[in-house]
Amino acid sequence: MLTMGFVVCFGCSGVGEGSLDRLLPSVTMGLSPRKRTTSQCKSEPPLLRTSKRTIYTAGRPPWYNEHGTQSKEAFVIGLCGGSASGKTTVARKIIEALDVPWVVLLSMDSFYKVLTPDQQVLAASNDYNFDHPDAFDFDLLTHTLRKLKKGKSVKIPVYDFTTHGRQKEWKTVYGASVIIFEGIMAFTDKELLQLLDMKIFVDTDSDIRLVRRLRRDITERGRDIEGVIKQYNKFVKPAFEQYIEPTMRLADIVVPRGGCNMVAIDLIVQHVHSQLEERELSVRAALASAHQAQPLPQTLSVLDSTPQVRGMHTIIRNKETSRDEFIFYSKRLMRLLIERALSFLPSQIHVVQTPQGEDYDGRAFHGKRITGVSILRAGETMEPALRAVCKDVRIGKILIQTNQDTGEPELHYLRLPKDISEDHVILMDCTVSTGAAAMMAVRVLLDHDVQEEKILLVSLLMAEMGVHSVAYAFPQVKIITTAVDKKVNDLFHIIPGIGNFGDRYFGTDAPPDWSDEEMMDEPRAS
Repeated sequence: MLTMGFVVCFGCSGVGEGSLDRLLPSVTMGLSPRKRTTSQCKSEPPLLRTSKRTIYTAGRPPWYNEHGTQSKEAFVIGLCGGSASGKTTVARKIIEALDVPWVVLLSMDSFYKVLTPDQQVLAASNDYNFDHPDAFDFDLLTHTLRKLKKGKSVKIPVYDFTTHGRQKEWKTVYGASVIIFEGIMAFTDKELLQLLDMKIFVDTDSDIRLVRRLRRDITERGRDIEGVIKQYNKFVKPAFEQYIEPTMRLADIVVPRGGCNMVAIDLIVQHVHSQLEERELSVRAALASAHQAQPLPQTLSVLDSTPQVRGMHTIIRNKETSRDEFIFYSKRLMRLLIERALSFLPSQIHVVQTPQGEDYDGRAFHGKRITGVSILRAGETMEPALRAVCKDVRIGKILIQTNQDTGEPELHYLRLPKDISEDHVILMDCTVSTGAAAMMAVRVLLDHDVQEEKILLVSLLMAEMGVHSVAYAFPQVKIITTAVDKKVNDLFHIIPGIGNFGDRYFGTDAPPDWSDEEMMDEPRAS
């Protein structure tokens, strides 16, 4: 629970502790449907678009430590208030003032229960109580918010208020640094309350809320004024007094006048910023000082240094090599690397009959699917090699860039195939120095419920530090590379290294302080 040094509160009323159980007691009144707010995700950061490029201006810093485990949870703000009190407006004002990427707006309206046929009839005649705690699926809501707070990917139901049921396709939400959870019953459930780091009650005068409902229902729903007033007096007002208003005492901050109260919103934003600053991590520095002088892990597989492999490395490491030759021999190595990686996928005996009518005891892939995920931008160059040997392979993309001010990796963009949790994933990056970017990518896959033992990290060149970092944090991830160099310098360059692979491959110029794990500001995120 959050203990605040200030409380902005006007007109709070005390309520006895006995009035709340996990859910408030049932009542039998029926309430008319309200205007709905759907859950949303600001999962993509601000973009600066020009005629020639797209620049990602902000990203998500590490939410895990050098062990690969979560070290900071998302900061959860709970917003409660009566119908038409302005909760969504307050939420959007907070999001705008925070100016933090990866903010999720989670609405209780997404978690209405699926109605039975009898309840459907009541809903059609406006006799079903949508503003009662029993109307919400609190078990699913609590599970979803807890998982999202832990940094995991979640699927949120899309509720159809015409059919009063859930649509077949659910929405995937991921990557919350801040979660804003809003709903009329946001403070009703005890388990939900324990997940909230800050609780805000939006207190708007009942006359203003009535005027908003009148305007909305008359202009948007074609109802007459008498019907709206009757519904408000019979259903909405009693529900507010019985279930919603008593939870005001639980709030850390009460915001009068809703979205118009910028003083209260500024105080909220200041506190959230201070909380986020306390949770900042320095993962790359921790990686650089760990796992020194350790033997290479057994999960590492390095291509045999045959004369062919050694010769190709000689060409691509040579600073005098032309771009055409660099690309040609890099592609040859990539093909060998991918073929080696495929040999670690599970297989089973598969007997086929040859054209001569004889049985052949062969092998076949034993799994559901293979998915390739490239760490943009350099990892994208390995996709053709994977497609050449894996028919119909699915491809996902993750964009990770180094923050020039903090030196930490930041997640800017991801696009992963549907149901990737069931797949064997080949994670591709051309060079790995400290392992910071690779660790972030693995963490993203784990957050999407990919099994650790089903992840294969493939890279043309790795530093020993990067190998140790990934293997220590994720001991079940298989690591495959064509070569391992021993050193990383103070600028996180692999020594002797290969240079900036992306710039040499794409023919772009590297900045003077480039890192082997950096991406440029014009990614191929199509």
